[in-house]
This record gives sequence, structure tokens and C-alpha cells, in this order.
Amino acid sequence: MSGIYPAVTVHRLYVGATSSSIKQKKRTFNDENNLVIREEVKTLLKANAIQELKFPNWIANIVLVKKLNNKWPMCTDFTSLNKACLEDFYLLQCLGRLVDGNAGHEFFDFMDAFRGYHQIQMLPTD
Repeated sequence: MSGIYPAVTVHRLYVGATSSSIKQKKRTFNDENNLVIREEVKTLLKANAIQELKFPNWIANIVLVKKLNNKWPMCTDFTSLNKACLEDFYLLQCLGRLVDGNAGHEFFDFMDAFRGYHQIQMLPTD
């Protein structure tokens, strides 16, 4: 998110001291999915949402799930990383509770950005 002080919005990973880095086994995709992945990676690189790492400590696979509109959204499988991270005791409130809390107000606004979600900068050491 440009224009916002990174110390306020930076995302940190709280990995347990006993956890070691995990590299998931590489998945293979068919030609159609490879094309979708290539185009999505180009788009994300151009938007500075991702960057290439030469020697990563953690490797997480890409997951594609075909939607009803025949598009293939690209996600990352953070299952291994999530298991290694310590539990967050300050979770975001349930969306329903947020909407209910705004009942009776004239406006309810939310932020929407690139592909429907915000890219929050990771702490460089994470």
C-alpha cells in the first residue's frame, strides 16, 4: 500500500523458535495452467506486489482453482508456513460483526485494491 508508513502496516511472521524452514515439493501444471500462472506472475511483478528470490528458505506452491466464470485465480499454499507460525491471539473481527456494528449508519466503506485485496508489505527479514 503506497503512501502508508510501513511501520504501521508491515506484516510480520511469528515462526516458532523450534520450527525449521520448509520447502514444499514442486507441483506440476498442465499447459493451460502454466500460461495462467505466467501471466499472473508478470502482472504481479509489474505491480511490484512480488519479487524474485534466488535462494529462498521457504518454498510454498501455487494453487489454481477454476471459478464459475472460467477464470483461474492464483493463490499460494501457505499450509506449511501457517503450521510453523505461532497462534495469533488478536485475530481480525468477524466480517458479520463489523457489518452489524455499522448498522444504522448512512455509509459503510471498505478498501478494495489490486485484484480485490491489499498487498501489505512484509517485513524484509521475514
